[in-house]
Amino acid sequence: MNDETEQLFPRPLNGGTVNPLPSGLVPARTALEGTEIRLEPMDPAVHADDLYEASHTTDAGRAIWTYLPEGPWPDLEAYTAHVRACAGSQDRIFHALRPLPNGPASGQASFMDIHPGNGVIEIGYIWFGPALQRTRAATEAMYLMLDYAMTDLRYRRMQWRCNALNAKSRGAARRLGFRYEGTFYNHLIFKGLNRDTAWYSILDDEWPDVKARLEEWLSAENFDSDGQARRSLSEMMQTRPPSSRGRE
Repeated sequence: MNDETEQLFPRPLNGGTVNPLPSGLVPARTALEGTEIRLEPMDPAVHADDLYEASHTTDAGRAIWTYLPEGPWPDLEAYTAHVRACAGSQDRIFHALRPLPNGPASGQASFMDIHPGNGVIEIGYIWFGPALQRTRAATEAMYLMLDYAMTDLRYRRMQWRCNALNAKSRGAARRLGFRYEGTFYNHLIFKGLNRDTAWYSILDDEWPDVKARLEEWLSAENFDSDGQARRSLSEMMQTRPPSSRGRE
């Protein structure tokens, strides 16, 4: 995946007055629950064992850490210390992802780069365990976070940033309705390796349309008796209007 394979959606520059101003609200450390999954505030005593099992005990699980800035860890004790640090973070709000009704925690996601005064927020540090990948529950987890930030807290901009070499993450961003903005080259160094960072966003005037498409895809009517989606979310997002990012 590279810049040439994604369409840029430049937006006319705008120096106008912001009215109404952002809410200034900060996401709470509270559970978010849908029909398929519950997002629980990260708690090492509750989640560390399950999350370690999902992300360290198989080759597929350990592959989760390839594009993340840390991990994997050598043992459960070291990983639990990491989960404790995540739970206590003051600038990121971590959730463990638990499939309903009573599945083990098998993924995580966080609100990060939070700027309440500007109405800017990001979903990041995401991973899904092998059993959660490519499921309705995984998509619903992202929807719940998006809806909480953009609808309930009234943020203006939701960001998604990832390693530009991470084709899965870039595909997930597009599938969820994020639009590609560009790449920051030589942006970061993770694990001694250069990281070029691809940037995506959903803006407040785009969110109602994205929300409607996500809800349509997640609806019970879109799934057959085997739990397979009747419609492709990627294709549904591809038919979106250009919104305010029409070409200048």
